[in-house]
Amino acid sequence: MSQTKQFMYVNRKAPYGTVYALESLEVVLIAAAFEQDVSLAFIDDGVYQIVRGQSPKALGMKNFSATYNALGDYDVRKLYVERESLEARGLSADDLMPIVYEDEDDDYAEKPSVQLVSRAEMAAIMAGQDVVLSF
Repeated sequence: MSQTKQFMYVNRKAPYGTVYALESLEVVLIAAAFEQDVSLAFIDDGVYQIVRGQSPKALGMKNFSATYNALGDYDVRKLYVERESLEARGLSADDLMPIVYEDEDDDYAEKPSVQLVSRAEMAAIMAGQDVVLSF
């Protein structure tokens, strides 16, 4: 019996101005639909992808940030945000969207998917993955 591989998608780019953020999100949703063990990492400008209150209208782009709220429905529960990347951009955990999942083992209680981790913790988490894809 084969064990499911762990896939981590590393988001390093701002959400708008390139296709990387949207394509990463689409690939994550597809992988999760096929029941892959998926996690996401947000580092560098990638932390902006899950900041609250995005309004890219002035850029002529559609706001896709609400799609992150669907991740829990696809059993994507591991979203790691590098603390140092947030701090370098003057952001804190309070600036991030409250992305949650429903824990079926706990009477479907909503629990946070986003975890703040240090750079060293992020490196250890990445080292434990079978596949790491960077966007």
